[in-house]
Formats: sequence, C-alpha cells, structure tokens
Amino acid sequence: MEKVTLDAVDSRMGPADVKRPLSNALDTDDVAVNYYELAPGDSFGFGYHRHADQEEVFHVQRGTVTFETEDGDVDVAAGEFIRFAPGEWQLGTNRGDERVVALAMGAPADAGATEMLRECTDCGGRTENRIEMTDDRDALVTVCEECDAETGRFT
Repeated sequence: MEKVTLDAVDSRMGPADVKRPLSNALDTDDVAVNYYELAPGDSFGFGYHRHADQEEVFHVQRGTVTFETEDGDVDVAAGEFIRFAPGEWQLGTNRGDERVVALAMGAPADAGATEMLRECTDCGGRTENRIEMTDDRDALVTVCEECDAETGRFT
C-alpha cells in the first residue's frame, strides 16, 4: 500500500497551471495517474494528440473541460468521466472562466509513441510537433517537425 498527499508531489511545467504526477509517489506499475488544475485557457496536453498504446480516463472534479475529438467537441462537466482508447485523437482544454480540477489515469503506464499536432503559422496549418526543454531549462517548447518553428512555450 502507498499513500500520498497532493502537497507532497511537485507540479511539473507544461500546458496546465498545475500537474502533479502521482504515479511515482504511489509506486504504480501499470497505471499512470496525474492530478491537474487548469486555469482558463489551459489544457491537459501540449497539443491535439494520441497515444499508440495507452487507454486514458479523465475524471473532472470541478469545472468543465472541452475535449477536441475526431467526432467533434465534447464537454465534460464536474462529476463526469471520459475515456479514450489507444490511438484516439484528443485534447482537453478549459474554455470556461472557472478553474478545472481533474484526474487523468492511463494504462499501461507507458503511453508508447505519442503523436501530437499543433498549429504552425509558418507552415500554415496543423503539423506534427515535438517537445524540447529550453537550454536554460526554464520552459518547455513545442517545435514544428516540418520547419523547426517554435509553436508553443510552457513554463
């Protein structure tokens, strides 16, 4: 058995105001567990993405998250859950004015290959992107695979 408090787990930089990866603290082997707080405009992921091998379940505890999916936008409100099968495209974003609190669980813990698309103004559309740490390690950036333009910066 493992037990942890949220305050004992440091938040990681990224597209969410708060992301606390709980898996290591709970010593999970087969499931990834992350706690999120999204300020208005924040999202769970760096871009529209899919995991080759991981099934994901999100539980919204407060607020409403809008998930962009292949079938259109889906709103998930407090008390609701949403599941994505391996290979399904998605991106959950807080488009409201209220702070979102949510849990994300993925199995297996290793998501496998992750494809991510972001808008690249230099290329004029959505392109595949990669994530890099800045040299001074104060931010993560998304970079277009086609032209190497920076498409996003996250602290």
